[in-house]
Amino acid sequence: MAFKSILVPTDGSEYTKFAVKEAIDLAAAIDAKITAVYVLDRALFSNMPMDTAVLNVYTVLEKEGKEAVEYVKAEGKKRGVEVETKVVEGTPVKTIVEMSGDYDLIVMGTLGRTGFSKLMLGSVAEKVVRFSSSPVLVVGKPAEDRQ
Repeated sequence: MAFKSILVPTDGSEYTKFAVKEAIDLAAAIDAKITAVYVLDRALFSNMPMDTAVLNVYTVLEKEGKEAVEYVKAEGKKRGVEVETKVVEGTPVKTIVEMSGDYDLIVMGTLGRTGFSKLMLGSVAEKVVRFSSSPVLVVGKPAEDRQ
């Protein structure tokens, strides 16, 4: 299977930057295009009245999302990789899984939690792996960065 389109979900965190690097390296090597997506988690706002404070938080998160996908675009440009950016509203797992059918590969980061913290917090990456219609490459911190 040829990977010509790669979806890279990002939240702008340090651990996602490892996945961004791997996705760009891969895309550069095989001449693939990347779509970077940031999902504004609708669940964070579903039970709150839309007052000024909530709108301010939403605006901050939207700005964070734009910065996260623009980071991917800038990193791609350095390597000559075409990157499309999207900031969308939804539930991260559901949105990424719904988008998965439009891409040949998903490359995403993980915190690498185990045990109780994984059980309590869940894992977006794990659920995407389970339900995605496309292959998923999950990237953790490099071994030298783990502590």
